[in-house]
Amino acid sequence: MEYRKLGNSGLKISAFSLGSWVTFGSQVDENLATNMLRIAYDGGVNFFDNAEVYADGQSEIIMGRALRNLAWGRDTYCVSSKVFWGGDRPTQVGLSRKHIFDACHAALKRLQLDYLDMYFCHRPDPDTSTLETVRAMHDLVQQGKVMYWGTSEWSALQIKEAFTIAREWRLTPPTMEQPEYNLLHRTRFETEYAPLFKEYGLGTTTWSPLASGLLTGKYLTGIPADSRMNLPGYEWLKKKLLGDEGKANLAKLQKLNSIAKKMDLKLSQFSLAWCLQNPNVSTVILGASREEQLKENLRAMESVKNFTPALLKEIDQIAAE
Repeated sequence: MEYRKLGNSGLKISAFSLGSWVTFGSQVDENLATNMLRIAYDGGVNFFDNAEVYADGQSEIIMGRALRNLAWGRDTYCVSSKVFWGGDRPTQVGLSRKHIFDACHAALKRLQLDYLDMYFCHRPDPDTSTLETVRAMHDLVQQGKVMYWGTSEWSALQIKEAFTIAREWRLTPPTMEQPEYNLLHRTRFETEYAPLFKEYGLGTTTWSPLASGLLTGKYLTGIPADSRMNLPGYEWLKKKLLGDEGKANLAKLQKLNSIAKKMDLKLSQFSLAWCLQNPNVSTVILGASREEQLKENLRAMESVKNFTPALLKEIDQIAAE
């Protein structure tokens, strides 16, 4: 495993991390979660990602129980949560000071932890001033309940505003952003965020490295009955695949898959290893519903060194088609 600094912080996290979105609580129970965390940890993973909205809190409960079962030293791993979607009532949504505090305490209880290593503002909140949000996060850091705070899917302008406010009011600035980043979704990360990496040394915990399963290769010949696209609530994903954009992406995937085969890699491993070619990626969050799937994805670490400049150029040309 490779370890990378989380932006300008001194925290070193594993290049591959494990997330619980979609899987924990729906496809992964406590026993399987315990096994998955053990496999990841034994493979060098030291960061586990979660959020209050995942499985309506059940994801954090399952992860908390799994961590209790494993009884690792708390100083050997990192855990995150995210705040925005906490419930149906007005005080359970958004980034108000109240919801940020309530959600943090609830996450700690579900995860059975004393503090969060990372706490993300899951989306920007147009109804709450950025100052209120930054101050609330600063206070949680000061109280020792959060080590580092960050954003997720905020625009570069919104993130810059958070940094500016933090400096003006002498508050703790964000350390990291959690954006989508994969071979089919690159513009925001590589173009819009570029000034943030240079000016602020922003860290990143990237999600959906396999584009919600598109980059696994499983959809090259159709939609398997047991795939994520057939899960309730993911109709949008199926529609995306079957539309014009999806058909264009499938053509790209065929070419990328040919390259992966020449490297003796599965398309999923190829795609994961590609993500780590970008030095601004602090960690790539993996998701898995089966133990073998997780082991296979972790093995992609072995191929990171095989991506030459010429190969990366060829990949860029295919992605731009």
